[in-house]
Amino acid sequence: MTTKPLNLAFIGGGMNSAVGYVHFTAAQLDNRFKVVAGAFSRDQNANAATAQQWDIAPERTYSDWRTLIKQEKDLVDAVVVLTPTPHHLEVLTALLNENVPIICEKSLVCGTAETQALATVYDPAKHFLAVTYNYSGYAMVRELKHLINKGRLGQIQKIHLEMPQEGFKRPPDIAGKPAKPQAWRLQDYQVPTICLDLGVHLHHLSSYLLEREPTETCAQFANHSDYPGLIDDVQMLLKYPDGIHGSMWMSKTAIGHRNGLQIRVYGTAGSATWVQLNPDELQLQYSDGRREILDRAGQCQYANQFRYNRMKPGHPTGFVEAFANLYTDIHQALCAYQTDTAPTNEYVFGFAQAQAGLALFEAAVTSNEQHSWCQV
Repeated sequence: MTTKPLNLAFIGGGMNSAVGYVHFTAAQLDNRFKVVAGAFSRDQNANAATAQQWDIAPERTYSDWRTLIKQEKDLVDAVVVLTPTPHHLEVLTALLNENVPIICEKSLVCGTAETQALATVYDPAKHFLAVTYNYSGYAMVRELKHLINKGRLGQIQKIHLEMPQEGFKRPPDIAGKPAKPQAWRLQDYQVPTICLDLGVHLHHLSSYLLEREPTETCAQFANHSDYPGLIDDVQMLLKYPDGIHGSMWMSKTAIGHRNGLQIRVYGTAGSATWVQLNPDELQLQYSDGRREILDRAGQCQYANQFRYNRMKPGHPTGFVEAFANLYTDIHQALCAYQTDTAPTNEYVFGFAQAQAGLALFEAAVTSNEQHSWCQV
């Protein structure tokens, strides 16, 4: 498989975006992609400033995303969609109609009504569509999946995932400036925005690790912020096939948590804990009482690969590097697509994963309304 950099165009993702710079740096970190064009922002000052900062040629900087598609569809290898989620359906539809390969920031769309609309133009045998669920890009999360598949934890019985944040109670300072929530995040859609923002990551991680989709949920929604009517705290109980039980907690009002993502998995022979704030360590506990902390210098099967060790153990990897790992996998899948080979990269997910996640959270909406368990 070639390692030649492929060319990308961005729709959205400008300097006034929450995720644009992360995508820009991660895509290019391992020299797999190069950003060469963009319609970065509706704000023309931000659009021009982004292009200047990222050294994008003026003639390939567009004030309208539709013009970008028309002009760049045969010049780039893929378009990265980084606009707010409520705008995704319109952009994705236009790109699919032109058969342009797509890399899309999660959440793919706002609910199953939109996935159904997208399904009328999306052909998995014809189109390339990858959604960036980047947390499974962490090396130790991939190591955990390997341990589960090898039976090191025994038969899995429970999985608990949480992602508490404080942004609606205590907006973070970024470079000394308060980062207020974006306007689109201050209203709910067919699926509550917190589920589009945080929940889809938890769903992806559970599906990735267990290779199973939840079948039932019992959910409780709450509003604890100063934004009336907005769901900002979600607790969910889950049932999976094979008798596995689980839970998810996501919050925008958990003071003290900048981003408290963690995963706990329990089996008949042991358990594992991974905490994003300490990403290079995987805590393992076994039924005979042994405890182990596994890191990239330990007896790893996946995390000791060169691609995950840009610097030696003891120098922790981070969020952007996890994103870069995913972009390397997307590069491999896209190269396969370009040679008419079915992409088989186990780390690249698209329409089906997005559809399953949105179905789960719509079931959670029904469960919260009916105060009962609900089938997914």
